[in-house]
Parts: sequence; C-alpha cells; structure tokens
Amino acid sequence: MSAWLAQGFHGSMHYMAAHGLRRARPAELVPGTVSVITARMDYLPRKPAADTTSDTTNWPSVELARLSRPQEGVISVYARGRDYHKVLRSRLQALQSRMAAAIGPFGHRVFTDSAPVLEAELAARSGQGWRGKHTLILSREGGSMFFLGEIYVDLALPASEPAPAHCGSCSACIDVCPTGAIVAPYRLDARRCISYLTIEHEGPIPLDLRPLIGNHIYGCDDCQLVCPWNKFAQRSALPDFDERAGLSGQQLVTLADWQEEEFLRLTEGSPIRRIGYERWLRNVAVALGNALRAAVDTDEVAAIRRALGAHLDHASPLVREHAAWGLTQGASLS
Repeated sequence: MSAWLAQGFHGSMHYMAAHGLRRARPAELVPGTVSVITARMDYLPRKPAADTTSDTTNWPSVELARLSRPQEGVISVYARGRDYHKVLRSRLQALQSRMAAAIGPFGHRVFTDSAPVLEAELAARSGQGWRGKHTLILSREGGSMFFLGEIYVDLALPASEPAPAHCGSCSACIDVCPTGAIVAPYRLDARRCISYLTIEHEGPIPLDLRPLIGNHIYGCDDCQLVCPWNKFAQRSALPDFDERAGLSGQQLVTLADWQEEEFLRLTEGSPIRRIGYERWLRNVAVALGNALRAAVDTDEVAAIRRALGAHLDHASPLVREHAAWGLTQGASLS
C-alpha cells in the first residue's frame, strides 16, 4: 500500500493517503477493535437486463457486446440499481443486531466503503477470496461481482484462513484493460483506470485517455467481464440491484439531453448521483466524441453533433471543453 501511494497511483484520491497506517491497523482506526468480520454481497441483477435481446444466460458476453455499440452509453453493472452503500450497511447492521441478541451487547462499527478501511486486504486475509491480478477479490464460488463490507468488533473471534490464489498464468484482465491501467499483475495505476476517471476524478479527463474510454460513462467492468472465474458469479436475491429503466442500453444522445432535474430524478438513490450533473455531462461528451469518430451514417453524425453542440454554451467550463473536444473527433466527417 505504501509503495502504491508513493508512486502516485491513487491519483487525486487524497483520502487514501490521509490516514497513514491507520488504514492497515483496525485497532488504531477504531480503538478497542479485536476482530474484523468481513462480508460480501452479490450484485448481479436478479434477471437479465430488459434491453437484452440475445444470449441472456451468458451475461459477460451480453455486457461485452455493449462495448461494440459506440452510440450506447455503458454504465457499470453495480451502479444500475440502488446505491449499495445503503443496502449493505443496513444488512450489516441487521447482522450485528442478531449477534447482539444472541450473545449480548458488544462494541462495534460497520463499514461499507465509507472510511479508510483496506477492504480487499481484509477480505483476502479472512478467506472471502484472493486478490486477482486486477487487484479485485476473486472467489471460486462467486467470481468478483460482489460488494465488500466489514464489522469491527471488540470480540476475540477465531480467525479464518486466507483463500489460496487461483489466477495461475491467466492475464485476461491485464490484456483487456483499454487504458493499460493494470500496469503489472496485482498493480493498478488508478490514474489510468476508467472507473477512476469517470467517477473519482473531478477535473478534465486527460486528452490521451479520452479515445480509450470508448462508450463507458460510469465505471468499467472490462477486466471482470473477461475473467474466467466470473462464470461463477451469482445473481443477487435482492430487488435493490434490479436495473433501473433508462440506465441500461440507453443511447448517448438521449443521455446528453437530460436536464439536471431529469438527471437528479432518474439517479435518486443511485450511486451515479454522487458524481453530479457536471461530471455526468463530461463523461457523456467524451463517449459522444468517440461515437462520432466511429459513426458512418450521416443521420447518426448529425444527431451526435447536435447533442454535443447543445453543450458548447454550458455554464460549466468543464462541460464546454469536453463537448468541444467531442466535436473535433468528427472533423473529417461530412
């Protein structure tokens, strides 16, 4: 972790460096902590996406096919339903309450990606799975399509054994990454990661990376879609992660036309809302520029140019600049 931070791979996520070794020492983060209970929660929707018309059983193929349709905006699977922070936190609190009912009150604190906790490392050490070469946790029973959460407790609990690694010589995740963010096995440069660029990064997206983002507008699942272990990914039993209408299979020109009120209404209770309307338009503008470069039909070209042109006078300099860049991607088209 320290070496990763020293190389600047965390980009503008300064909170990752702000707490020093407290991130790796639970008892320093929450005084009195003796054990950590880790949990994982599957998030694949209960049923295939409503816009799916072909192979509905092989979900990775369905999702990979989206990447070959440049005019379709692609949102990471986990973000198409309800905000997982709320769902997982409530379930962890319920688990804690059941434990307290059985053994009596105890000191605890629940975390769901909400504090300086080394979630993946704790999950790996506790046997939830092993660190894949893309740095995510992999499970033989559930692939990597799950969320992680923790309960820090002041109870002395028996430790579970770490899970052995099973990546072998496979390099599918490294080979598929559009921006080369997985710079080596088990090492991710977040500054190049599409999930970081479209979600965590607040400013302009680097010019050299914009064409590589393709039609991703919120997050990226590419490294997970090609992972052989995700044939074991489990669908969630919860309706919370059912895909919302309009967030799967939607055309970029439609998403670019969303006014702020519409964006807020359609993303209410969704993790997407946290990036805000300005960054949403930034991301869509980049994807539209990439779609314009790939467009061959004159009607498609006209529609994309209209969508981008509508934001050239936007109040936000960030949106204006990305919309202007998008239009330059089709300069040679007529």
